[in-house]
Amino acid sequence: VGKATQGLANFINKQGAAAKGVAIAFDSRRMSPEFADTAACVLAANGIKAYIFDSLRPTPELSFALRTLGCTAGIVVTASHNPPEYNGYKVYWEDGAQITAPKDAQIIGEVNAIKDYAEIKKMTTEEAKAAGLYEVIGKEIDDKYMEALKKLVLHPEAIKQMASSLKIVYTPLHGTGNVPVRRVLKELGFEQVTVVPEQELPDGNFPTVSYPNPEDKKAFALALDLAKKVDADLVLATDPDADRLGVYAKDTKTGEYKVFTGNMSGMLICEYEMSQKKALGILPDNGALVTTIVSSNMAQAVAKEYGMKFIECLTGFKYIGEQIKFFEQTGSNEYVFGFEESYGCLVGTHARDKDAVVAVMALCEAAAYYKTQGITLWDQMLNIYNKYGYYKEDLFTMTFKGADGAKKMQDMMDAYRKNTPKQVGAYKVLRLRDYKNDVITDLATGETTPTGLPKSNVLYFELENDAWFCVRPSGTEPKIKFYAGIKGTSLEDSAKKLDELMEAIKNA
Repeated sequence: VGKATQGLANFINKQGAAAKGVAIAFDSRRMSPEFADTAACVLAANGIKAYIFDSLRPTPELSFALRTLGCTAGIVVTASHNPPEYNGYKVYWEDGAQITAPKDAQIIGEVNAIKDYAEIKKMTTEEAKAAGLYEVIGKEIDDKYMEALKKLVLHPEAIKQMASSLKIVYTPLHGTGNVPVRRVLKELGFEQVTVVPEQELPDGNFPTVSYPNPEDKKAFALALDLAKKVDADLVLATDPDADRLGVYAKDTKTGEYKVFTGNMSGMLICEYEMSQKKALGILPDNGALVTTIVSSNMAQAVAKEYGMKFIECLTGFKYIGEQIKFFEQTGSNEYVFGFEESYGCLVGTHARDKDAVVAVMALCEAAAYYKTQGITLWDQMLNIYNKYGYYKEDLFTMTFKGADGAKKMQDMMDAYRKNTPKQVGAYKVLRLRDYKNDVITDLATGETTPTGLPKSNVLYFELENDAWFCVRPSGTEPKIKFYAGIKGTSLEDSAKKLDELMEAIKNA
């Protein structure tokens, strides 16, 4: 942690940006407060002021804080939704988004240039405070963050109408979401919020879940039990650093709780925000919907419906955050909504990273609004499918451990490049997007065009009938990820088509 921070400090000082300081947040994981304090003290020893939260906070609040304080950079100590034995260190730049090229490589270069731990400058917390280079932050930032979120509400009257009848079960999964999520729902007027007691308090050992990830259905076991007892309309879970949201909603016709994928909840919030902004006359003419290349193709249909510019980025919310910066620099577009399939989205531009606190707020507001119309979130999801088509997506991974794992993964990627399949299952391959070589090849004509995105070892196969699949090695684990999506005519048809496509990819 000291080495990483010394490298960051060297970069900041070379940029002449030390005067603005660095904001630091941390989550509930083992050693997160100690690691955050270490980072603050190393910055101070390099003459850079650290603004450090007094206790755990969500990752999106760090993005908000560094922009509010006018800092040059930010650090979050978190391993997000990974198992308890992990921790991590994320760096943000002054726009509030995680660092992208070329700064990411430049900062890593500074870190790797430190060959001796003796090069790390040190100072005690007390010395740093005495020098005016260590400032503890908290309530004043929390209050401003809450105000920024509440300004995004479109239908306060619907919340008021349904405040006492809409029942919400929520779990922070032992992470950072408990206080801000409950606070924003309470201040908006929601009265029926029940928190899973066994998962309410922060605990870096995550004793009630093997994997604190709202993408994992097992993480919802306690919440769903509680939902049945209190007859909840909605069941929500945020991951430990509160940037991802998992959702179940009740189907009143069957009494079942239906799970929403990240694509489904993203599209539900997106359709709500765009349709209601249009109805209220506040949808910008030059608005943009930003997503990633592995997210649902339904996003393109929604953007077209509302006359929004549709922008696809590489996988990772930092690229969505970067687009907001580009919009502000050029005035080309106005950000309306951004999401990725891995359960993250952002309403508003108060933060430049995915924000599960604002996602909870928007989803609960949508639930209240649709309840005034006599429908549930599940009913509304079916309405969306009927409107745009039954898009369905999934992914699977292949693990390659050991010394030869990386070579096997590279060989697999090379094989796809050299021997591009012409047919996958029932689908003809129309185009191959090779992001590593920045080329899109039309398989029928051989015509090539650039992808227009940064280079990345990703292959995307455009199939007929709005189907697709994508292959990419994981950036953090010895795995290759396979994503796929189709468009069906019903829930049953889309499930069948997706199963068949996934099977065909596995056998390709």
